[in-house]
Amino acid sequence: MNMRVAMYYNNRDVRLEELPVPKIGPGELLLRTRASGICGSDLMEWYRIKKAPLVLGHEITGEIVEVGDGVNNFRAGNRVFSSHHVPCGQCRYCLAGHQSVCDLLRTTHFEPGGFAEYIRVPKINVELGTLRIPDTMTFDEGSFIEPLACVVRAQRFARTSAGQTILVIGSGISGLLHIQLARARGAARVIATDISEFRLNAAKQFGADATIHGAEDVPVRLNELNGGRLADVVIVCTGALPAAQQATQSIDRGGTLLFFAPTAAGVDVPIPLFDFWRDEINVVTSYAGSGDDLKEALELIRDRKVRVADMVTHRLPLAEAGLGFQLTASGQDSIKVIIDPLL
Repeated sequence: MNMRVAMYYNNRDVRLEELPVPKIGPGELLLRTRASGICGSDLMEWYRIKKAPLVLGHEITGEIVEVGDGVNNFRAGNRVFSSHHVPCGQCRYCLAGHQSVCDLLRTTHFEPGGFAEYIRVPKINVELGTLRIPDTMTFDEGSFIEPLACVVRAQRFARTSAGQTILVIGSGISGLLHIQLARARGAARVIATDISEFRLNAAKQFGADATIHGAEDVPVRLNELNGGRLADVVIVCTGALPAAQQATQSIDRGGTLLFFAPTAAGVDVPIPLFDFWRDEINVVTSYAGSGDDLKEALELIRDRKVRVADMVTHRLPLAEAGLGFQLTASGQDSIKVIIDPLL
């Protein structure tokens, strides 16, 4: 039996094709995909095109339709989230709290990808990366568990806490999640930047106290908005080099600069090392999310501490996945685009 998939060739060429429905083995699950979000990382063409053609999509929820031998914690009909990449939990990196650089995490994945009618979840992903979602949570909301887990991990690394001023540079979906999480953790002031008026308005809608257009002198405007101080934590949610340069100039003494989004490979960001040394500024990075981060993200969504349902601006069938990529890339009239293979 065949199924429909959205096959990625490049950001402007995503085709509706057919593949065989995956066959599962012992310890595995077969999911019927119910929601699969398009992530900004799906648009990193310089990275994705090397592996094309392939089926992308890793922010998923679905219904279990088949359970492999030996699976005791799940049954057909369960509503679940499953993580595309999972760490082993036992290597030196995992034990040191750096699960996202685990060798196993970088090789695990489900088959073929989230932009498909059905997904095979391997045994290790079932054991270490699959969670039941409560009946009060929609499939769309559940598809935010993975991106929010990445944000949870990043803010843990940056040690965001109550009373801080947080500057979020880039107000796409990741920036909006950072804004909401910082607010949920008691930030005194959250300020956001972007070059899109649509996204700046979204930042206000989802909790930013103030916004700054990226074409302005961001450090000067930040100083004005924050009572003569820069930010305690600056979170970079765009790979644009000018934004990264603005970020290095926007951190108060003793503050933290968090690079959440990467530049393209090979692009270096100049750091004013003497100033950072003198002012004791920390620089941290974060990639992906661990199992505990996934569980915390689920709880944040379940308890409505982070509102994600209102972020969904488009729900499209597999046949319109190419349009979804265009909408996500433009960022002008979309926040989150969900692919629903049942449409």
